[in-house]
Amino acid sequence: MKFQDLLAYKKGFILAMKIFNISKSFPKEETYSLTDQIRRSSRSICANLAEAYRKRLYPKHFISKLTDCDAENSETQTWLEFSLACEYINEKTFEELTTESIEVGKLINYMIQNPNKFGSK
Repeated sequence: MKFQDLLAYKKGFILAMKIFNISKSFPKEETYSLTDQIRRSSRSICANLAEAYRKRLYPKHFISKLTDCDAENSETQTWLEFSLACEYINEKTFEELTTESIEVGKLINYMIQNPNKFGSK
């Protein structure tokens, strides 16, 4: 199995791509702040999952990288709140993306609670 086969990775990747496409419409003055930050944090979920999967033989390292994934996911939710408050996204988009982010978080937390099911000893 490759890390791209993980459900958390697949859903995280879809979320990151949705955020990328939506953030294209953010104002130019946000390019190096909110736009950059929300894109980075959403992409970091998948990047950290890839790193975690490669460290799965070492349970503490595996769990540590998974907690990094969870932290990036929480950061993404915060940037979504700012995007809504700044009126760059509407309530419907906010709810949809936040729901997807929460689902990714649940999958990551399942991995944290059950490292042995992912090849960790």
